[in-house]
Amino acid sequence: MSAHPFKPASFLYEESGPIARITLNRPDVLNALTFDTYTQLRDLFAGLKDRRELRVVILTGAGRAFCSGGDVKEIIGRLQGRPDEELLSFTRLTCETVLRMREAPQLILASLNGVTAGAGAALALASDFRIASDAARIAFLFVKVGLCGADMGVAHFLTRFIGIGRATELMMTGEFIDARTAEQWGLVNRVVPAADLESETRSWAETLAAGPDPGLRMTKEILNQTAGFNLPEALDLEARAQALCMKSPDFQEAYRAFLEKRRPDFARSRKR
Repeated sequence: MSAHPFKPASFLYEESGPIARITLNRPDVLNALTFDTYTQLRDLFAGLKDRRELRVVILTGAGRAFCSGGDVKEIIGRLQGRPDEELLSFTRLTCETVLRMREAPQLILASLNGVTAGAGAALALASDFRIASDAARIAFLFVKVGLCGADMGVAHFLTRFIGIGRATELMMTGEFIDARTAEQWGLVNRVVPAADLESETRSWAETLAAGPDPGLRMTKEILNQTAGFNLPEALDLEARAQALCMKSPDFQEAYRAFLEKRRPDFARSRKR
C-alpha cells in the first residue's frame, strides 16, 4: 500500500498504485452513516482533486452491508427539534458529499456487498459504476422516515438511470428491490455471486485504471455538465472536450496500436 495524506477516523482508506479503496466500517450497524462520516467523506473526495496519480476509487462496506443509510440515533435522533439553520446545514453537508464525489476526477466504483439503503443508495447512485453481489438489496428509504423521497441527488440521478416511472415507484414507496431487478432496470452495471464480488470489483478497477486517463476523466466531466444542457450546448461542449483529448498521448498511442495491429497500452503512453 502506498502512502497518502488522508487519515479518516470514520471509515477505512487505502491506496494501491492507481486504485484507492474506501470501506465504510461500522458493520455492527450495517455501516450506518454519522455526521463525522459525511464530513470526512466530503473532505476526502474534495482532496482527491489533487491526487492525479489515482485513477479509480472503490467504495464498499464491511460485513454484510454496503450502507444502511443515516444512523437512527446519531443522525435522526440528533436532528429532532433542531432549529432550521442546523437542519439545512446538515442536509447541505450530505449533498456536498455527493457533489464532491461527482467533482472528483477519479472514477468511483461502488461495490455493493449487501444492504444498500437510504443515503447508502444515494452514495451508490453518485458513483460512476455499481457492481452488486447477488445478495444485495437496494431501497431509497427516505419516505419511510417521513422525509422527501428526493435527497442527495436521488431525483436527479435515478430518473436518468431508470426513467421517471420506476424512479417514482422507488422514491415514493421506499421499498427494496433485489440485485437482479436493479440490474434489469439499469440501476446497477453488473450482478455477480457474493463470492466473486471482490475479484470482479478488482478486475473492473484495474481495467479502468489502465484505460485512457484524460479521456475517461473528460467523459465524467461531460456527463456531469450536460445533464441540463440542450442539444446544441451539449454538442458544443463535447466537440471542445474531444478536441482537447485529441492532443493527449493516449490518442496517439491508440493510433500507433491500430497501425501495429495490437491493443493500446495507455499505461505506457503516460510514461512517455
